[in-house]
Amino acid sequence: MLPGSRASRVGDLVLREIADLVLKKLKDPRVKGITLTGIDVSKDLRHARVYFSLIGDETQVLQARAGLDSAKGFIKREIGLQTELRHVPELMFKHDPSLDTGSRMEKLLQKIKEDDSQIPEE
Repeated sequence: MLPGSRASRVGDLVLREIADLVLKKLKDPRVKGITLTGIDVSKDLRHARVYFSLIGDETQVLQARAGLDSAKGFIKREIGLQTELRHVPELMFKHDPSLDTGSRMEKLLQKIKEDDSQIPEE
């Protein structure tokens, strides 16, 4: 998506609406703790890949995706009511492992720092 393109603007709008819905209206416990990290909207505005992150194990990630998938119809309907979009894109939710990867890297760097501090200087 090019910055400033219609797909980019629609993507930003849709992502804000989904984030608001997840935070305020979705009651499904499976989606608690997720963070929406990005969106890719096709040029024809018919499809959107929504990226979410969740720090947890694979089971929790799969449950979160199932929760989002089960709420897909509700989310699309609410976006249609809240925006002036003629067509709400078909939503596909994908896990974005970047927060989890960053957390693991931070822990490794902290461990290296602790290990270095325990080595006696000559």
